[in-house]
Amino acid sequence: MSILFQYPIGKFRAPEIIDPIQLRLYIQDIEDFPKLLSAEVEKMKEKELDIPYRPGGWTIRQVIHHCADSHMNSFIRFKLALTEENPVIKAYQENLWAESTDYLEMPVKASLSILEGLHARWVCLLKSLTEKELKRTFYHPEMQKAIPLDRTIALYSWHCRHHLAHVQSIRKGEKA
Repeated sequence: MSILFQYPIGKFRAPEIIDPIQLRLYIQDIEDFPKLLSAEVEKMKEKELDIPYRPGGWTIRQVIHHCADSHMNSFIRFKLALTEENPVIKAYQENLWAESTDYLEMPVKASLSILEGLHARWVCLLKSLTEKELKRTFYHPEMQKAIPLDRTIALYSWHCRHHLAHVQSIRKGEKA
């Protein structure tokens, strides 16, 4: 299995410093994601949604449902971090979630709709954050450390671009 197909834009690397310009670019990635993802899916045939983006990887259908669930979890983590002092977040088994019936059988339209509405709210929240709020944290039990919100914005910018590249690879007919 090629690392290129698993990580088509490379693995996430947390930036040391996030300046206001870079932060705006990260938020723009999050804002644009639902529209870009929907545009890619509209170009696909239904049967392409059930093609894995790499051997042993998820299907495009699973990727889209994963994005809705992952981004909902992240949004909730932001709300918790903004309203509680370094809350312990709930980790989840994304690989097991990806095996559930809704991931395997449900049309992607529902998850695309979730992403559209969720990202509208999320971006409104992200654009309103002060410098102090961007430094608020949540505690990730699997990583065993506090994660600041500004780094989480960088991560989800990458997450959007990462999974968009998976969808694009199938649409373009690239094979691992």
